[in-house]
Amino acid sequence: MIRIALLSLLLAATLRAGGTPNIVIIYADDLGYGDLGCYGHPTIRTPNLDRMAAEGMRFTQFYSAAEVCTPSRAALLTGRYPIRSGMCHSKIRVLRNNSTGGLPAAEITLAELLKERGYATACIGKWHLGVWSNNPANHPMKHGFEFQFGLPHSNDMNPNPGNPKLAGSLAEQNPAWWNAPLYRGMELIEQPADQTMLTRRYTEEAKKFIEVNKSRPFFLYFPHTFPHTPLFASKDFRGASPRGIYGDVVEELDWSVGQVLDALRNAGIDKNTLVFFSSDNGPWLIMNQQGGSAGLLREGKGSTWEGGMRVPGIAWWPGKVPAGKVCRDVACTMDIFTTGAKIAGAVVPQDRAIDGLDITPLLFEGGKVAREAFFYYRGTELFAARVGRWKAHFITQSAYGKDGPAKHEPPELYDLENDPSERFDVAADHAEVLRQIEAVVAKHRAGVQPVPNQLEAVMEVK
Repeated sequence: MIRIALLSLLLAATLRAGGTPNIVIIYADDLGYGDLGCYGHPTIRTPNLDRMAAEGMRFTQFYSAAEVCTPSRAALLTGRYPIRSGMCHSKIRVLRNNSTGGLPAAEITLAELLKERGYATACIGKWHLGVWSNNPANHPMKHGFEFQFGLPHSNDMNPNPGNPKLAGSLAEQNPAWWNAPLYRGMELIEQPADQTMLTRRYTEEAKKFIEVNKSRPFFLYFPHTFPHTPLFASKDFRGASPRGIYGDVVEELDWSVGQVLDALRNAGIDKNTLVFFSSDNGPWLIMNQQGGSAGLLREGKGSTWEGGMRVPGIAWWPGKVPAGKVCRDVACTMDIFTTGAKIAGAVVPQDRAIDGLDITPLLFEGGKVAREAFFYYRGTELFAARVGRWKAHFITQSAYGKDGPAKHEPPELYDLENDPSERFDVAADHAEVLRQIEAVVAKHRAGVQPVPNQLEAVMEVK
């Protein structure tokens, strides 16, 4: 054991001497495309994220690989559409607090790749890829993370008896209604967690991790609990935003981003760290004023319209990512897996399909990436596909409407360059484009193999 530890330290020292970069992923929950100042929100104040965009690159066509959180997180960490890992379901949308299923052990996460390269690895925040109190194999530390601090799932999954569960209600902000468990590693340290302090406590843990590991390469995965409802902010932010409690929460997230970037600067490692900020899906629109905004995009969380899956994307690496750059090329969260592996000198797995692309040409070289298509899944069903500027909808469904899915033959077709709000169906004028997209979809379907579903396995409620 001592010999292995010494070898690990030697590898870390060698990597740091060679300038191996740190990687930080900051991931919001249910933050919409239109919720940040740098993406056009008129009243939510996000000076740190605005500065991050001004000092780095802001993507205008950046996607999550799913429209709800469990599959989107699986895709981010594995670089694969969640249908390949069984982390999606057409009816059971996300893992519940009584789920025994989780991210399969056979999946390879970015944390596992980087840990093999001598990186320190941490998951601080919301996991939602399996509940380890139901099945220890679901813990982040079984998937490449050496340190964990946070909630196992969404903050609304442990309601106390009598909770009114009113969508968008101020009652959701009453801490007494919720019983969320907070863990450090396998140890339950607080239940109910004080949700008013979650963002602040996550941030302090992230800063400590950066300080402790500043002399070796590290990977910090920082998936926030908010702005998923119920919404809570600390006393310094509560009531401070003209946008109400939702604005309070987002402005505290912005503060957290500033704290992380300052920690990197203060440690003298900012010029050796790639930071990526994004969101797991679009805004939870049925929460009314407790939910966010997709800006000019159609629909939100739970749908495959643009508002459900096109999200903020900001990359920051002083001296590497050009300052003030706006990237209008299509990119997605799965690309972070492949790009992170590339810059760390890790080998992307060759024994499985990897859907994420290496976007270093976009980030560093002003180049292009040969992306054939982007596919929009809702659960296990392929609802839409984008090829170039064109998006074909084979199936549409309002995120939380009472009507079932509507199948389209021929598919609806939208020109996203001219019509990002998806208002004008131009299928009648572009039969050849539809044929091209359908050929790409057929090729994709042929490469997707059925796998056991992970979201159906649950514990009996007694």
